[in-house]
Amino acid sequence: MRRRLTVGAVITLTGLAFLTAVPGSAVAEPTAAVDYTVVAADGVSATAAVAAIKAAGGTVVSGNDAVGVYRVTSTDAKFDSKATASPALIGASERKAIGHAPNGIEKVESNLKSRGGKGHGPAKADPLDDKLWGLAMVKADKARKIEKGDKGVTVGVLDTGLDASNPDLAANFSTKLSRNFAPDIAAIDGECEVAGCLDPIGTDDGGHGTHVAGTIGAALNGSGVSGVAPNVSLVELKGGQDSGYFFLDPVVNALTYAGDKGIDVVNMSFYVDPWLYNCTANPADSAEDQAEQRAIITGMKRALNYAHAKGVTLFGALGNNHEDLGKPRTDISSPDYGSDPYDRPVDNASCWDLPVEGPHVIGVSSLGPSGKKSDFSNYGTEQISVSAPGGWYRDGFGTDTFQTVGNEILSSYPLKVLQEEGLVDAAGEITTAGQASVLKDCTKAGKCGYYTYLQGTSMASPHAAGVGALIVSRYGVPDFKRGGKTLLPSLVEQILYRTADEKSCPTPRLQSYTNEGRSAEFDALCEGGKNFNGFYGYGVVDAYAAVGGR
Repeated sequence: MRRRLTVGAVITLTGLAFLTAVPGSAVAEPTAAVDYTVVAADGVSATAAVAAIKAAGGTVVSGNDAVGVYRVTSTDAKFDSKATASPALIGASERKAIGHAPNGIEKVESNLKSRGGKGHGPAKADPLDDKLWGLAMVKADKARKIEKGDKGVTVGVLDTGLDASNPDLAANFSTKLSRNFAPDIAAIDGECEVAGCLDPIGTDDGGHGTHVAGTIGAALNGSGVSGVAPNVSLVELKGGQDSGYFFLDPVVNALTYAGDKGIDVVNMSFYVDPWLYNCTANPADSAEDQAEQRAIITGMKRALNYAHAKGVTLFGALGNNHEDLGKPRTDISSPDYGSDPYDRPVDNASCWDLPVEGPHVIGVSSLGPSGKKSDFSNYGTEQISVSAPGGWYRDGFGTDTFQTVGNEILSSYPLKVLQEEGLVDAAGEITTAGQASVLKDCTKAGKCGYYTYLQGTSMASPHAAGVGALIVSRYGVPDFKRGGKTLLPSLVEQILYRTADEKSCPTPRLQSYTNEGRSAEFDALCEGGKNFNGFYGYGVVDAYAAVGGR
């Protein structure tokens, strides 16, 4: 799984072939079949795209005609260059990881002092809610007096999976709508657990998606924690590998599926790899890498446009690289596998951090319990929409809460993953190593759920997505075609922005994090006014105001 790998680890997913030579013979080594994701040029029909792929030496395995993205296999070593040369195709991307949960997400930092959280959270509803300071910050505890969410409103968790065995998630999990678009790949995920390598829905061998899902819609059921929208339906859209990587075609397929099935809200707490920024023609990149990035950009934009046009409100994590997305630093981390990274000056006009910089995506920055921008959170007036609690272990400098895990976000987590990490033993009991960061709560019937702390913009985005789901629940109209409720994404955005709790830039505007132990690279300049600025966007999402509270 990804957590076992170091940043920059080299992972080769293609060309894994064992050759047996006949003694004494001179046999040319065949080229191993390589998987690609191919994107058709604008205006090219499916028939023409498939013909162009065949002419370049490829065979179509599957395709998404709605957005012109195809999974292809080829034994031609020059297939990618031939595909790029075809006027019917934008380019070919090798089927290797192109996305993962935002860089810098930290489960816990070292030297944890305590479980923390006391005094942070709202009045206790479910047993662990007093530790959910994020619920109180977005006023979700007050909002549920008016609106708890509607079962007919669906929220897609486009992530590593969703552990529906947790009693908090089981109550709201939609088995009917959930799908797995990302079969396990042994080279990065480890040995497949099931035949066919397609994990059953309702499971999560990565953990990230389960944590996100709990923040959005853990049930208000007297057990564990409750989510921002505790009565909505949760839909697993598994587009990420167990290891935390995301491929282009599973993500595209998940987004188009969400549109076709009438999913109301989709949360995307990941970003596109191996390039921190995908650029159309970065002179630092090779011609092949430029074509690959153009294909990724086009495929993602088409999928996001498709989902939006079908009524899906899209939320995305702003990223954890502590930079102004409108003024990005030189990219020194890409590509992050396959070959050594090199310096890539980033042209803001032609480079994108996807999906958050894609069309129609509501970008969310992260805040700590104090309301200060988390040191790791990206920011900037160009891409931010709103802010929300994402946790910040180092918050509270000068107080007894400084560097305590309670400053992070507590949510559901798979037992299997906690056991793999040595935080819970085979009997389901929390180990000494897990005492600081893992909690367990069981129903009267003896069904236990497990919970842990994470921080990152990945944790902020689901708070905002939960508020979006409450807006659809409160103001949506019946969807007579697909059932449930529906509300135009543009209206969801308007209500979300209009009701957000406006927050001015700090004084001084240049925020330093030296007290928290960060270098000058983390210094962040907040630009804009109270109505809209680079740290908070239109403000901190406010669930209570969003559903009509005063």
